[in-house]
Amino acid sequence: MKVSVAGENSFIIYFADHACAEVSAQVQQACTLLKESLGNVLIDLIPSYASLLVIYNPMQTDGSHVQHKINASLSNLSNSQNTSGKLVTLPVYYSEESGADLAELAKRANLSINEVIDIHQQGEYRVYAIGFAPGFAYLGEVDERIAAPRLSSPRLKVPKGAVAIADRQTAIYPAQSPGGWNLIGSCPMSMFDADAQPSMPVEVGDIVKFKAIDREQFFSLGGEL
Repeated sequence: MKVSVAGENSFIIYFADHACAEVSAQVQQACTLLKESLGNVLIDLIPSYASLLVIYNPMQTDGSHVQHKINASLSNLSNSQNTSGKLVTLPVYYSEESGADLAELAKRANLSINEVIDIHQQGEYRVYAIGFAPGFAYLGEVDERIAAPRLSSPRLKVPKGAVAIADRQTAIYPAQSPGGWNLIGSCPMSMFDADAQPSMPVEVGDIVKFKAIDREQFFSLGGEL
């Protein structure tokens, strides 16, 4: 692990050069320990795949004090893959109607559409990071059988709620936006609501499972195509 200065009031902790369940668990443990250790001087913690950005209030403390607290917290990390994250089950309407790339992905994988759906919903996916838009959770890892490269030409408009795969990651688009992931279905649940508390149904460290629903259930839950 490496701790580096990231700005006038921030440090970044690099846990490894790759993402995996153990590294993700360490990031989550560090978040918990630093919240307790830094208390009110902490402005924000921004976790990612294998790093953690620590932003502190320079009016209440100094960098040497924060770095000491970071080092002390890191020394207490365990190698356990367990985290305090919650299990979140999200409904998905899998179909060629709601997933424009479902048939092509199945063909490329030499699988039936139903087999792709079954494999996708049987997995348990860790939330490794949240970005490029509010509520966009990067989930991994997808079964190798249904992993698929990003599209060679990204779409200008991917609909809100689109469930997609890129390489061995899967995600739900929280709002209409450009995107180059393979679309396999749609989720009727909102992934980001600025007026809600919490604003997102998942956070880094959570485990996500998908559950197939039919077209009627999708619309009854507020889904739109």
